[in-house]
Amino acid sequence: MTDALSIAQSLVRCPSVTPADAGALGVLETILKDAGFETHRVTFGEPGTADIDNLYARIGSEAPHITFAGHTDVVPAGDESAWTHGAFSGDVKDGMLYGRGAVDMKGGIACSVAAVLQYLKDHDGKPQKDGRGSISFLITGDEEDISVNGTIKLLQWVAARGEKFDHCVLGEPSNVEVLGDTIKVGRRGSQSGTLYVEGRQGHVAYPHRASNPVPDISRLIVAISDEPLDNGSAQFQASNLEFTSVDVGNTASNVIPGQARAKFNIRYNDLHTQQSLRDLVDARLAKACGNRIKAHIVWEPSNSNVFVTKPGAFTDLAVAAIEEVTGRKPELSTSGGTSDARFISSYCPVIEFGLVGQTMHAVDERTPVADLEMLTRVYRGILDRYFG
Repeated sequence: MTDALSIAQSLVRCPSVTPADAGALGVLETILKDAGFETHRVTFGEPGTADIDNLYARIGSEAPHITFAGHTDVVPAGDESAWTHGAFSGDVKDGMLYGRGAVDMKGGIACSVAAVLQYLKDHDGKPQKDGRGSISFLITGDEEDISVNGTIKLLQWVAARGEKFDHCVLGEPSNVEVLGDTIKVGRRGSQSGTLYVEGRQGHVAYPHRASNPVPDISRLIVAISDEPLDNGSAQFQASNLEFTSVDVGNTASNVIPGQARAKFNIRYNDLHTQQSLRDLVDARLAKACGNRIKAHIVWEPSNSNVFVTKPGAFTDLAVAAIEEVTGRKPELSTSGGTSDARFISSYCPVIEFGLVGQTMHAVDERTPVADLEMLTRVYRGILDRYFG
């Protein structure tokens, strides 16, 4: 089982809905151990969260060290009766591999493993003929959930062993329309908070005895969100602040509520740090409140910081490998939501390149077998250039 399709089918057939592993990491561990990798299964947990099993595998002990990262956990299948093929069947029909995780991202992991196995077979089982160089895999089981017992802790565990990464390829489904159109080289940060506006509860017939926070929170929402946070930067689109809910906890139509609150989320670029962003929004709130409105923001903890891998030798070799296989020169993009790359970026430059993401998380998630074969060749091209 060394080709991408066979590996992907074996992984898809493991119903590894977060936090269950369902044997997925065992599939990879067996394959990599047989290929000469030193493998480690590491479990992390903390109070109030599920224990998560993770896999780290490495061959070689010297620099340069490239790691392939990914996650074997998947989102729930939803209504399985709505699937054309079983959600965890791994069936192939009309050249398409079906199943939850086929795109996000068991297919990408399968391609990276297949490429590495092929590369090692052609190089006497060594990353480089002189014995230098290392290849590793960082595979986690909780990316689709709260991401506290997976990649972030596995990276810390590897660092505590004295190991360092030079570069990382994360196999998330980065492509938008066709394989080869997009490399993700960064992500905006994410910061959430709740705006609280204090009033004084009372009867609607006697408004002079109460203080209604509803008009006040409406004014504050406009004041905070109307003015742009920035106009974008060289690598990123503009930051945006979006209010997502407004609530007063009041079911009575004849009672003025005593408090109003509104949740919001900010996706921010590299013109801000987490703290400078909070300071900016807090300052806007204070100005809008003046001396009359009593309001404050409670900021949620966030580990989704902005990062970018700037163009250079590593992105150039990836672009060259992609263009050679697909005939397309990919866009270097920083769009989209968060991924485990936000953790990896603190340890080494990281790029995201995987399959086409159009059916991820959807019923009948699927990928063309031809894309699995092409992605394997892309990863092989990256390895050839990296160690060549």
